[in-house]
Amino acid sequence: MPDFTTAPALITLWAVIGYLLGSIPFGLLLAKAMGLGNLRDIGSGNIGATNVLRTGSKKAAALTLLLDGGKGALAVLLARTLAGDDAAQIAGLMAFIGHCFPVWLRFRGGKGVATFLGLLLALSWPVGLAACATWLFLAATLRISSLAALFAAGSCTIWMLLFNQGQYYFLGIWLTALIVFTHRANLARLRAGTEPRIGQK
Repeated sequence: MPDFTTAPALITLWAVIGYLLGSIPFGLLLAKAMGLGNLRDIGSGNIGATNVLRTGSKKAAALTLLLDGGKGALAVLLARTLAGDDAAQIAGLMAFIGHCFPVWLRFRGGKGVATFLGLLLALSWPVGLAACATWLFLAATLRISSLAALFAAGSCTIWMLLFNQGQYYFLGIWLTALIVFTHRANLARLRAGTEPRIGQK
């Protein structure tokens, strides 16, 4: 029986809990429950809110956004309350990884934007709000979700420094790198000028 009172064991425990929370595919489950079809056969095949919006259901997309963000926030808040800030950072990172690479879906998940924003809000609400505002402004003006997400991710470490939250800086670097990785196909389409706009089926 593992001793979960030791720091490495606690971190491992919260890494697993964070991953399992993050791996819940809310977009896929909501699309099926609401009769919107198999999300894998729609648009990009992604399980996130942007692709759920391509089904034509704004309600399903909004719920997916909230739930995907909520699972990242929940992982952070639970870990922080029960095990401290280090565990919270690990749980948040693993929730993000769980969303992007869920074992239940053969490691083919979403791109992690909502989960990223949710865990940032839970870690430091000023940083999270600033990142959300960055995404919302660019999404509203450019109408390209992926570009807004990349800028929001890239700005998070800047917001961390501006709001004196340097303890999260290295986590921010990891999250930004992972967002870029999950958006590599989007980057190729952006260069080619073929990236779809928000709401486009």
